[in-house]
Amino acid sequence: MITAQALRKRFGALDVLRDVSLDVRGGAVTALVGPNGSGKTTFIKIVLGLARADSGTLAVNGAAADAAGQYRRHIGYMPQAAHFPQNLRVRDVLELVRALRQGEATDEALVSAFNLAAEMNKLVGTLSGGTRQKLNAAIAFLFRPSLLILDEPTAGLDPIASGILKDKIRQVRGEGRSVLITSHILTELQELADDVAFLCDGELRFAGSVAALLARTGERSLEPAIAALMRTERARRVAPVESAPVAWIPAVERI
Repeated sequence: MITAQALRKRFGALDVLRDVSLDVRGGAVTALVGPNGSGKTTFIKIVLGLARADSGTLAVNGAAADAAGQYRRHIGYMPQAAHFPQNLRVRDVLELVRALRQGEATDEALVSAFNLAAEMNKLVGTLSGGTRQKLNAAIAFLFRPSLLILDEPTAGLDPIASGILKDKIRQVRGEGRSVLITSHILTELQELADDVAFLCDGELRFAGSVAALLARTGERSLEPAIAALMRTERARRVAPVESAPVAWIPAVERI
């Protein structure tokens, strides 16, 4: 679904992405993880067409991610915090988004499941953070995208709403669509993820299935496995030059 080859991105003297090659497969939930400043946000921005890679190639659903941007019609994006016009009603926001994609089939399941009908006449500026996040999720899934990019999707949601969203993610995966998800709640990723892509210092250090990562680290769940990756990277950075390398993933391992 996403095929990235040797992506590089530099801001001034800072290498943000260094030859990142990653395949995000269809019908799977891929967790994009790594410490702060690892390049996750930049990678997502490049996929969304909000930033351009300095070199490398990117394709989404087989279409080149070029400046024309037609490939983006296949993407549903849920940012960590959506910014809707504060003076519009919930109804207005949904109608505006639908008007931008007239004639396309829509999936209103989350609008119904989150009971957004009861919020339709409220101004966005008066909504609670959780209700704004429900609207954010409903719009991301609205046009049945083949690729969903979800950034901290359950942030601000109560347990019931969070469960509804997780069930929706499982549903679209079962339909053969792809989900790329970032979250600092690793227990949540444990519930949802099939694959893991671990970025550190702009380099892809692991790409493979959750089962392969657990086997490699000897851990039983995702949270300690990711912690083990981060400890290894920290040790690699501080190791004396003359000592043997401590990282068990010298560049990137795909399993």
